[in-house]
Amino acid sequence: MDLGIAGRKAIVCASSRGLGLACAKALAEAGCEVIINGRNQEHLAAAAAELKKTGAKVIAVAADVASPEGQKALFAACPAPDILVNNNAGPPFRDFRELDRQKMLDGVLANMVVAIELIQKSIDSMVAQKFGRIVNITSGSVKMPLVGLDLSSGARAGLTAFLAGVARSVAAANVTINFVLPGTFETDRFRSNIESTAKKKSISYDAAFAERVGTVPAKRIGQPDELGATCAFLCSAQAGYITGQNILIDGGAFPGAF
Repeated sequence: MDLGIAGRKAIVCASSRGLGLACAKALAEAGCEVIINGRNQEHLAAAAAELKKTGAKVIAVAADVASPEGQKALFAACPAPDILVNNNAGPPFRDFRELDRQKMLDGVLANMVVAIELIQKSIDSMVAQKFGRIVNITSGSVKMPLVGLDLSSGARAGLTAFLAGVARSVAAANVTINFVLPGTFETDRFRSNIESTAKKKSISYDAAFAERVGTVPAKRIGQPDELGATCAFLCSAQAGYITGQNILIDGGAFPGAF
C-alpha cells in the first residue's frame, strides 16, 4: 500500500532499538527521510545502518531528548518535520510507596512533558504547510493500569488527556495527533520485566514468560514490526480523518468493547 508520504521528513524519538526502531523502519520503507534518536552511540549507529538498507535517507542524532540540549540537536537536524513520533522508555516496575518526589517528577517529565515540548516545537510548521502527523507511543496501561507501573500509567494518561484538546484544535489544518498503546511486545524492556517478575516470584524466566503470555488472548507476544506498521499508517495520507484516538495493540488483553 502506498502511504502517500514518500519524501516526508520524520523525527522518531528513542528509535535506536525496540518499538521506536520498528516505527522508523516502517516510515523509511514508506519513503520518508528519517531522523532517528538515541543516547547510545553504538546502538544508534547499528540502527542507522539497518535503516539505510531500505534506501531511505537516515540522520542519526545522539541525544537525550528530555534535555533542552537534546531537543535543540534534534531540531537542528530537522527544523520542520512533517511527522513526529514521540517515544520514551517508562519508569521501571516499582511499588508506588517507593516513589519519592524526584522520581515522580522524573517520570512525568520523561513520559508527558517531553512529548508536549517536542510537539510545541513542531506543530506550527505542520499547520502552516497543511500536513502533519504526530503519533505518541504510550502504553496499554493507559486504559488498563498495572500495579507497579503506576507512575508510567499516570504520566502517559496525563499526556493523552492534555493532547486530546490540542488534536481537535489543529485537525482542520490536516494535522493529526494519535496514540498507539502497546501491550506485551518483544523488546528489551519486556525481557527485563520478565526477569524481574521471575526473581520476585522465585520462578524461572521461562515460567514467568509463559505466565505473562497466558494473560494475552492471542497467546503470543507482539512483534515490533506490527506496531511499526500501525504507526506508519497513522502517519499516512490516508489517515487524515483519524485524530485524537488511542489505538490499542495488545492481542486482545484489554477486556472492554470501547
